[in-house]
Amino acid sequence: MMITGSAPPKAEDSLRRSHKRFGDSLFRGLSTGSGIAILALLAAVAAFLVGMSIPALTADARDLPFGEFWSYVAPYAFGTVWAAALAMILAVPLSIGIALFLTHYAHKRVRQVFGYIIDLLAAVPSVVFGLWGINVLAPLMRPFYVWLHENLGWIPFFAGPVSGTGRTILTVAVVLAVMVLPIITAVCREVFTQTPLLHQEAALALGATRWEMIRTAVIPYGMPGIVSGCMLGLGRALGETMAVAMVLSPAAVININLISSSNPNTIASNIALSFPEAYQLGVNQLIATGLVLFVITLAVNMTARWVISRRAEFSGAN
Repeated sequence: MMITGSAPPKAEDSLRRSHKRFGDSLFRGLSTGSGIAILALLAAVAAFLVGMSIPALTADARDLPFGEFWSYVAPYAFGTVWAAALAMILAVPLSIGIALFLTHYAHKRVRQVFGYIIDLLAAVPSVVFGLWGINVLAPLMRPFYVWLHENLGWIPFFAGPVSGTGRTILTVAVVLAVMVLPIITAVCREVFTQTPLLHQEAALALGATRWEMIRTAVIPYGMPGIVSGCMLGLGRALGETMAVAMVLSPAAVININLISSSNPNTIASNIALSFPEAYQLGVNQLIATGLVLFVITLAVNMTARWVISRRAEFSGAN
């Protein structure tokens, strides 16, 4: 006796496989299209920067409003890398420490509250950080700068004269460190929670203390993620504009003094400050400095990918 009104089992299986193949094809197409779109956008940005920079790079130095290009961009490139490096020196150890505390030491309720507060910092606008840096941080830092000069003034980093306002490259570095801290902390926290439990239990079973377990199992396993988080934070520090422009008292100099009033400016901040008054070749020259910043950021990310690839065999990253 045959039952009508329903498809045979083979037909149902064939229909399910057809839907599955369609879903796989759709997902593959969307993923491939997204990857191609990212590459296309990156190529478009690079083409725009190169095309708009050529007039400034090929023009005679006497025709350029800001003078010879490489002499003009060198202090700003130095300031960009210098401010970002100082910010990372301050932010990375603190971010890793906070992530380890939240994942391996803090109570669950404390972990939730602190995690929420740290994540909330990422939503604060740059202008707010700039206002905080000018009105709160700079006055608080100035007595510390005076102490550094009086006690460590023989070190070039702390040679005088001390800035009267406290708006120095070190103040900017502290502001940038606070801005990138939630990014690095969030990535490191997620990576540390993914460390295989067997690795941690094996280290503890061999007699390791909690810190020894973290040092031998958690941190090595999460190193690619740590590097990725640091590079995300570094990208934010390299490209930050408003906070730097508001806090810093800039000058077109190459100076490693951290507490003086003569501070190197960053490329992004200089573009923001100079672009409204630029015209003709001046616009091209500023865009050319943006190309330099683009190359610096690209080189940093390529270096990060190389570091991560060296740890791929251990961590499973690819």
